[in-house]
Amino acid sequence: MSFSGGPKIFSVMTKVHFIAIGGSVMHQLAIALKNKGYQVTGSDDEIFEPALSNLRLAGILPDHTGWDATRITPDLDAVILGMHAREDNPELIKARELQLKIYSFPEYIFQESKNKTRVAIGGSHGKTTTTAMVMHALQHQHHAFDYLVGAKLEGFAQSVNITDAPVIVCEADEYPASAIEKRPKFHFLHPQIAVLTGIAWDHINVFPTYEIYKEQFAIFIRQMDPGQVLIYNSTDAELSNLVTATGQHLTLIPYALPEHRITNGVTQVSFGDHHASLEVFGDHNLLNLHAAKLVCNQLGLSDEAFLAAIASFKGAAKRLELVAKNEHCVIYRDFAHAPSKVKATMEATRHQFPLRKLIAVLELHTYSSLNADFLEQYQGALDSADIAVVFYSKHALEIKRMPDLAPELVKQRFGRNDLHVFSNRENLEAFLHAQQYHDTNLLLMSSGTYDGLDFGKLKELLPNH
Repeated sequence: MSFSGGPKIFSVMTKVHFIAIGGSVMHQLAIALKNKGYQVTGSDDEIFEPALSNLRLAGILPDHTGWDATRITPDLDAVILGMHAREDNPELIKARELQLKIYSFPEYIFQESKNKTRVAIGGSHGKTTTTAMVMHALQHQHHAFDYLVGAKLEGFAQSVNITDAPVIVCEADEYPASAIEKRPKFHFLHPQIAVLTGIAWDHINVFPTYEIYKEQFAIFIRQMDPGQVLIYNSTDAELSNLVTATGQHLTLIPYALPEHRITNGVTQVSFGDHHASLEVFGDHNLLNLHAAKLVCNQLGLSDEAFLAAIASFKGAAKRLELVAKNEHCVIYRDFAHAPSKVKATMEATRHQFPLRKLIAVLELHTYSSLNADFLEQYQGALDSADIAVVFYSKHALEIKRMPDLAPELVKQRFGRNDLHVFSNRENLEAFLHAQQYHDTNLLLMSSGTYDGLDFGKLKELLPNH
């Protein structure tokens, strides 16, 4: 659905303006279109790094910050609206007056990919890693493709690329498309090949009940055209039931945990007679890998070709990302923040290093995780840690205009009386430096930064002997 009141006649876009160009994904799309040869302009009321430098290098950094209706001219082929542009934005008002074609980010991605094979990888967890695995395998095998992914990936200069390639691989997010268009982003992609990794309630500020959240996935499935391919995680009972109820018009391909073994801390996965030793680990990553393989099969890669590629996959940024290691200790950083992601990351680390002590530090940073009622969803999430820590920033609560959390309430919600709770970064750092790390792993899980924790200095924690 376009915001424009004008006719929905889509042609090749040559002159495009971005309202709120400084967004992490928006500025990447702007650069991709500039690289494709489009005339690109943009505006924003504030632009931070790395978008600032990236836009300057591409030659499309706005000459001044702020909104300016004179930037909106009748010759624009498209106006792309970013997440924090509000309905009273003067540039949006002007674009509507001129009856220009106005798109949210995912609406525009669809317009750019109407003649491509579209792959959409969705689900409550694992979609970034699964998308990254598909991209890695396709690149390794020299397949031409476009992409949209929510993390910086090794071997890829950008997180968005739009060319004349015949395929586009998209991480398909269930978050609303824009401040005006409240429908989830993945409802606009209309893929021929889709993946759903699982359903676990998240984004309670947008989807206040689990049923409302789950219905977004049902809509996604129902919107797919008959005969298209849906690859889904059959180990998720809720998802399997939903697919059975709503996806009978599709070609359904279930997946589960593939055959594998762990030897000396290295996981080897097998599909038939073909094997590969992996640089990633954990049941959740093996499930992601199986889904990625099935996508690649649909795109023409054999199991053998996929495994040859995936053996060198090191993971997406902040997904069990190695911070530091020696023979006594490994320190990982992970994006996990929702309950299901925390449990999966914890179990993976514990399973991969069963004889080592595990210190786990979780930051509550999202609106959901800082909500006292939603915290009940974290019951038992940190149980597999020998030492469990929860950190939250008073500043994050203030920004989100949420009440303070009492440490005793946090302990109760997690179900651990021995839980260490900190809301001051210096106290957290002192605690970490006071621990013993011989035959111990440290796992830091957050979508934030622990209020500015210097991850580079964590290597100082590694024991020398």
